[in-house]
Amino acid sequence: MSHAAQFYIDGQWVEPASAVWFDLVDPSTEKVFDKLALGNAVDVDRAVAAARRAFPAWSATSVAERVALLKRVVAVYERRYDEFAELMRREMGAPITFARNGQAARGPAHLNALIEVLERFEFEEQRGNTRVVLEPIGVCGLITPWNWPINQIVVKIAPALAAGCTMVLKPSEYSPLSALAFAEVLHDAGVPAGVFNLVNGDGPGVGAAIASHPDIDMVSFTGSTRAGVLVAQSAAETVKRVAQELGGKSANLLLDDVDLEQAVTRGVAACFTNSGQSCSIPTRMLVPRHLMNDAAQIAKHAAQAYRTGPTDDPATQLGPLVNASQFKRVQALIQTGIDEGARLVTGGIGRPDGIDAGYYARPTVFADVAPHMTIAREEIFGPVLSMIPYDSEEEAIAIANGTDYGLAAYVQSADLARARKVGRALRAGGVHLNYPPADFQAPFGGYKRSGNGREWGEAGLREYLETKAMVGYGAE
Repeated sequence: MSHAAQFYIDGQWVEPASAVWFDLVDPSTEKVFDKLALGNAVDVDRAVAAARRAFPAWSATSVAERVALLKRVVAVYERRYDEFAELMRREMGAPITFARNGQAARGPAHLNALIEVLERFEFEEQRGNTRVVLEPIGVCGLITPWNWPINQIVVKIAPALAAGCTMVLKPSEYSPLSALAFAEVLHDAGVPAGVFNLVNGDGPGVGAAIASHPDIDMVSFTGSTRAGVLVAQSAAETVKRVAQELGGKSANLLLDDVDLEQAVTRGVAACFTNSGQSCSIPTRMLVPRHLMNDAAQIAKHAAQAYRTGPTDDPATQLGPLVNASQFKRVQALIQTGIDEGARLVTGGIGRPDGIDAGYYARPTVFADVAPHMTIAREEIFGPVLSMIPYDSEEEAIAIANGTDYGLAAYVQSADLARARKVGRALRAGGVHLNYPPADFQAPFGGYKRSGNGREWGEAGLREYLETKAMVGYGAE
C-alpha cells in the first residue's frame, strides 16, 4: 500500500489537514505515476506536538535500548532492500544497478557505522571537579533532498535516535516514496509513537514551518545554498541550532606525477556518480597545462563509454536528471560553457542520441575551462566535467580554493606524502587522497557556503547533543 496520501504522526498514518496534491513524475519517461499529499503548518504543528510529548521518555532510554532499536531498524530495512532500490529508481531516476549498489546500500552502511559509534560513545566525562554531560538537544526538524534520498534520511534520523532526540522529517517532494517506506521500517522496528514523525510538503509550505517552529530545538537541512540561507533566516528568530550540508564545486587536483589514464578515467567516473547529481563529487578537474590535451582525450573516451538508457536496464550507468527544471538548468549551463569559450570535448546540449523522452542529459566534458567561467563556479548538478589547466602546484591550490564552496576536494599523486601536503592546503571539509573508498565514520560537511556542522559517524552524533557542565559535581 502506498502512503503517498498520508503522513506519519504519533505512531499512526493520518490524513493531512488539507492536502495539496503534487504529481510524482518518473524522470525516465516524464509520465505521472502517483500523487503526493503536501502538508502545511497545521500538519507540522501536529507532528511537533507529538515529538514534544515523546521526548521525555525517549531521551531517558539507555544506550543499550537505542542500540537494540537501531539493530532492529537494520534488520527490517535489509528485508526490504530491493524495494528501496526500486522506489529510488522510480522516483528520482537512479539506474537500477546504482540504485541497488549505491543508493540503497547507504542505509545499512550508515546505520551500522552509527551503531558502532553509539556502542563506544561516552556521554559523560569527568574534568576535575566538573562533570561534563552530553544530552539530547530535543525535538529536531529534518529536511532532506531528493538526490540521495535514503542516505540523507539515515544520516539525520540515525544519530537523532541514537542521541535520544525526537524528530519531524520533511523529505523532498521529488523523492518521497523511499522516505515513506523508511517510516514503515521504523514503525515495524518498534520506534515509540511520536519519536519519529513525517510530513510531506514543499519548502514554503512545510520546510519554512519546521525551520521557524518555536518548539523545534534544532534543524538539520541538506539542499542548495540558496535554500539553506532561507532555513537559517527562519530559524534565527527562535535561536535554534542549524546544521547545514549545502552545495559544492569540488576540485580534483591531478598532480604532474600521476598515472594520467587512471587518474582522469576515475575522475570522470567520480564526477558522473549519481548522474552528476551529488554535492561532493569532483566536478572541476585541475590538470597540468602541458597534459591538458592528453587528459581531455582520455576524458572524452571515458565519457563516451558511459551507457545512458532505461533505468530498469541493469547495464545503464547514467540515468535521467530528477525533473524538468533540473534538466533545463543543466542544458542552460552547458550552453553557457560553450558561449563563454570553454572547449567542448564531448556531449553538449540536448538528449543523448536515441533517447527522445525523459530528462536525460548528454555526458559532457569541457576542457581549457578558465576559473572565472560560469561552469567552473556554479554547481551544475548533472554529468558535466570542467577541466581547468594550471601551471604550478601553488596555482592549482589557489584555483581549488578560489570558490564560494568548500564541501570536498580531491588530490591525485603518485607520492602520498605530496598528496597529503596539498590536501592540508585545501579549504574543504572532506579531502580525498587518491580515490579512497568511502569511510562512513569520517565527518562529512563543508567550509564556507557549503554549510556548517558535520554528518556521518561520531561527528554526526555530536550534532544532536547539548553540553551540560555540572560544576561542583565532585571528583569520582
